[in-house]
Amino acid sequence: MSGRASFGRTELPEEQEAHLRRAVRLAWLTVAFLLTAVTAVYFAMGSSQAMKAAWAEDLLSFIPPIAFLLAVHRTRKPPTPEHPYGYHRAVGIGHLVAATSLLAMGAFLVFDSASGLVKAEHPPVGLIEIGGHVVWSGWLMIAVLAYTAVPPVLLGRAKMPLAKSLHDRVLYADADMNKADWMTAVGAILGIIGIGLGLWWADAVAALFISGSILYDGVTNMRAAISALMDARAETYDGHDPHPLVGQIDERLSEIPWVATARSRVRDQGHVFHVESFVVPVEGHTPTLTELARARQDIVALDWKIDDLVLIPVEELPERMLPSVAAERSTRSHDAGE
Repeated sequence: MSGRASFGRTELPEEQEAHLRRAVRLAWLTVAFLLTAVTAVYFAMGSSQAMKAAWAEDLLSFIPPIAFLLAVHRTRKPPTPEHPYGYHRAVGIGHLVAATSLLAMGAFLVFDSASGLVKAEHPPVGLIEIGGHVVWSGWLMIAVLAYTAVPPVLLGRAKMPLAKSLHDRVLYADADMNKADWMTAVGAILGIIGIGLGLWWADAVAALFISGSILYDGVTNMRAAISALMDARAETYDGHDPHPLVGQIDERLSEIPWVATARSRVRDQGHVFHVESFVVPVEGHTPTLTELARARQDIVALDWKIDDLVLIPVEELPERMLPSVAAERSTRSHDAGE
């Protein structure tokens, strides 16, 4: 058994490599679709605030897939003396860039839409001539919005399981936005129909709804991106729960005969995790290099996401980590009682 430590892995297991290739194809397909959607909405939007907000959201939708493609390219680079941990954090940076853009544009559009509502602006939706026939331009807007509604939903559903498999938050943010795009299209359609029915405020309300959705996505993703970059505890790809690997690592370490107790700190580096495990040997036992190497290999074998693992024998667990142990035990007891 080799005791040689390795880290900074740039290749993925076969299954994840296949998922990554599919995710890259979906990202390029998303960019291609958005080019057609943005062009169509631009030429059809007229003076409708809802259409302008939908057009802005379509423009913003370019950011997550492009950030994902750039991050994937960057994570392929091996560690260097200047970047000894590798380039997996490119995923987190891409997530932050996407979140910042969403937050800024969402805030601007909310202000712009609310201003139009307060000023009681009446957006004109006139008539246009198509093939010698005069039609209400609202029908053209509705047709374009209907076109932009369906493909993103399908793309988002296809990306979501890949984001989970790859533990990729940029891909998750992209998929989440895609899945919610139908609400943008439906909201804008209702605003256009409202104008046709003489409800001048319907357009501004629809625009405000779309803007609020963009702002919410920005705030949610910004919180998750900043938390990850500040070395918060590793969480699931959607940022909702602590990652189950955190507990599994400590449980596996505790099963080793010469380990009395163990506690780990797990940081999310992007696709992979960096783990620092503190182990207290049983009284009177000093672990050998072979035992430490075997323990390290056992933990790394738990999951492909465990890349860097530092195993540190200590006399007692660091004091600052003890409260979290007690808190988790209390949580488990509470859940068991329920």
